[in-house]
Amino acid sequence: MEIKAYLNEQRQIVEDAFQTYMLEAKGEFAFHIESMRYSLFVGGKRVRPILCLAAAQAISPDSTMKTKVLPVCCALECIHTYSLIHDDLPAMDDDNLRRGKPTNHVVYGEAAAILAGDGLLTLAFDLLSSSYADKLEPQQRLQIISIIAKAAGSPGMVGGQALDIASEGKNIDFETLKTIHRCKTGALITAAILAGAVAADANDTQYQALEQYGKAVGLAFQIVDDLLDVESTTEELGKEAGSDVKNNKATYPSIFGVKQTKKMANEAVEEALFSLTHFDEKADPLRELAKYIVTRKK
Repeated sequence: MEIKAYLNEQRQIVEDAFQTYMLEAKGEFAFHIESMRYSLFVGGKRVRPILCLAAAQAISPDSTMKTKVLPVCCALECIHTYSLIHDDLPAMDDDNLRRGKPTNHVVYGEAAAILAGDGLLTLAFDLLSSSYADKLEPQQRLQIISIIAKAAGSPGMVGGQALDIASEGKNIDFETLKTIHRCKTGALITAAILAGAVAADANDTQYQALEQYGKAVGLAFQIVDDLLDVESTTEELGKEAGSDVKNNKATYPSIFGVKQTKKMANEAVEEALFSLTHFDEKADPLRELAKYIVTRKK
């Protein structure tokens, strides 16, 4: 399969779904919703929704599977986008550029940006629990909500961000760095894959294999992010290059150097591919996505 064509096709499916699920910027809350929509639609690879779709279809190629899982996909992207809005705030990483455009707080102000993030996070759980997701069985929905809530909350993304901020300017050990990466980035990526697995009624063996895949891909994704911050330009990334150095953060390149970091990224991808050994060709999109993650340029 040609990964770029696949990504474009799946991204469009997610974009089309958002036209149904996303609030319209009108009425008394128009300014607030406009700020939510600005960050949601300013661009993005939609990696987490695409991984969710790919995981579901690796288990069940049923033509109705996309319809079942799309509200989950959009919820995941709402959470990811909220995290970027908050991550860019002056009190966090203080970035003025995201996806090649001014960050939310630069356009709408800091208070509006905080509320836009809050709105997107809350909308995610509305999508997961509303009639949009009623093609999933109630038990599936509860399990998916639990998986995503844990991944997005204090045991996952929020906790990872808190530890990341607390570690700025300090000489942290490798175990702490792994914890930051596993929680801040890897948790939601793994959750996206597991949510797709639950939606497709994965058995225990399939679920465990996809969990291993998710953890390996999540690690590879963050390692490559660390590399891109060092090796790419602001124009290529669509956000400020060198921000990790500016914020005095510990990263894989700062601890291991670029050459060893690239080796570790490739090892994580190999682990992801190995976890799919017992899946057939329906899992090829997951295989190609793992390879794409380690070769991407932004």
